[in-house]
Amino acid sequence: MEMKRVNAGKLRAIGYDPRERMLRVEFDDGKAIDYSGVGTEVWRKLSTSAAAWSYYRDHIEDEFSGRKGVVRKPTTRADLEDLFKAPGDEA
Repeated sequence: MEMKRVNAGKLRAIGYDPRERMLRVEFDDGKAIDYSGVGTEVWRKLSTSAAAWSYYRDHIEDEFSGRKGVVRKPTTRADLEDLFKAPGDEA
């Protein structure tokens, strides 16, 4: 799912999978919520809203069932090098 960066209230990123009808909302505290059963019209209104935080609070937060998760930071080359370095290699 492609995420759209936003800076609205506590929202930091939003994404939508139309095939699964799944909306993902990421917050500034590193938490995320995946909402199921979200239609494309709700996504369109959220993603184009000038007040996305208000739209989220009024039309999504209590209207759809959500599953909590965490935001994963993107993997960097340094992360991979640390993961695959030989034991005892402190270089």
